[in-house]
Amino acid sequence: MAILVTGGAGYIGSHTVRELVEDGRDVVVYDNLSRGHREAVGEGTPLVVGDINDYIKLKETMQKYAIDSVIHFAAESQVGESMANPEKYYFNNVVGTLNLLKAMKDCDVKKIVFSSSAAVYGEPQEIPITERCPKNPTSVYGRTKLMVEKILVDYDVAYGIRHVALRYFNAAGAHVSGEIGEDHTPETHLIPIIMEVALGKRDKIKIFGTNYPTPDGTCIRDYIHVTDLAKAHILALDWLINGGPSRAYNLGNEKGFSVLEVIETVERITGIKIPREDTSRRLGDPAVLIASSKKITDELGWIPRYTTLDDMVKTAWNWHSKNPNGFNDK
Repeated sequence: MAILVTGGAGYIGSHTVRELVEDGRDVVVYDNLSRGHREAVGEGTPLVVGDINDYIKLKETMQKYAIDSVIHFAAESQVGESMANPEKYYFNNVVGTLNLLKAMKDCDVKKIVFSSSAAVYGEPQEIPITERCPKNPTSVYGRTKLMVEKILVDYDVAYGIRHVALRYFNAAGAHVSGEIGEDHTPETHLIPIIMEVALGKRDKIKIFGTNYPTPDGTCIRDYIHVTDLAKAHILALDWLINGGPSRAYNLGNEKGFSVLEVIETVERITGIKIPREDTSRRLGDPAVLIASSKKITDELGWIPRYTTLDDMVKTAWNWHSKNPNGFNDK
């Protein structure tokens, strides 16, 4: 019996696949390669190039490889794009997941770990954010993730498909080997953008707002190492394999780092001065986003290993410095 990882050629998906394989699990990757990279999938791991809106291919894949459970990463994930092109996001993230769930139901696959997002909360009403906080997403992307969470609850009741939804914050870092890492086009995440400045691929980093009510005036965010995220997905899968009921958990570091702290850490670790430009705030950017991970720690025993900003930046720099053009260097 095998695990199907949709979006397994992407950033977090490929790191999860790596951890699963190293743990001796049988894994099949399903990815349309629109955002993912064939080179991110390790040798010997089957890769099915397909879209989650292709029900027939999903069903055929589940039957061919005797799929027993699913870890579902496949999604469009850019907040700005979701507001400009909501149709793309509703069809891919919601309708695509419905196709996946239909294939699971028809193939009697009863376990799914879902890659959700902190975006389901919208503007937080308290810090740290717990699972009890109101869910009022402010973007189409966040609404698609919350819709899927609600669909999963209904599919559990009606069809017995149990799930764990993992709501995480800012993924960062790369595999310690430096063999896989973060490679997006376009790049929208802070740490890899700063790395591009360090590598001379950008002239400067723009700081969107320096007058927030924070110690240094810049936004504070909760960063979590991508390998720690991967481990959490495996713990969630094992919870379901062992008969655990459906759950939703936050994944965070429970402490935040400001934009300036991130820039200064990159400068210190790389030895390269990062030119910066202060500019106006972006609409809808909260001052502070920090998650509480107490629930998943208490229930599943999840303990992040790479908890310092240095850990995340060092592994990211190891990847980016060796692969300045991402997987195009492979």
